[in-house]
Amino acid sequence: MKTDPAPRRKTGRPLSFDRDAALEKAMLAFWESGYETTSISDLTAAMGVTAPSIYAAFGDKKRLFLEAMRRYAGDPGDLEKAFARAPTARDAVADMLENAATLYTGDVTPKGCLLASAAATGSKDAADVREAAAKERRAIRAIIIARIEQDIERGLLPPDTKSRVLADLALAVTQGMSVLARDGADRDTLLAVAKASMVGWPSPIVGRNAV
Repeated sequence: MKTDPAPRRKTGRPLSFDRDAALEKAMLAFWESGYETTSISDLTAAMGVTAPSIYAAFGDKKRLFLEAMRRYAGDPGDLEKAFARAPTARDAVADMLENAATLYTGDVTPKGCLLASAAATGSKDAADVREAAAKERRAIRAIIIARIEQDIERGLLPPDTKSRVLADLALAVTQGMSVLARDGADRDTLLAVAKASMVGWPSPIVGRNAV
């Protein structure tokens, strides 16, 4: 998870706390309880700052959540580079699912996925929160599709490979693993699910090399 540059604030009294550290704590609070059920009082307790300080540094709760979510998701370019380095699209997706299983069952972080908790937000006034989470998932989906289609062009996968279906499968598995982790599933269980999901991939074309 990477930290985005802090947005420019109006000039005035300088912050009396570490903004980056406070954002990290806010991210963990939202990750643990979701957007709607995390109150401003929950955030002040988790971040160790007052409500006025939160508003001054981040704006309202919604803007704080969106910034925390971007911190959690990281730079899509990093995922794109990881997919480019992988020998095949299948290897890239397998690594992504394995990393998700590890992340969702961390010893010092909340269980499951912050993006999944944002997707569960139901109120009408949080529609832009759901859309922001969906946008992050669409970015991941596009990276997966592009890598699969690259393998098709290189002859590493059959020409009738359904790139969008495989990308959707990968995303569905990551979201499902988040639910399992929230329900108490351990890391070995999630890793087994991730491995089993790869059975749905077509067999690579033997003897073909990337060009």
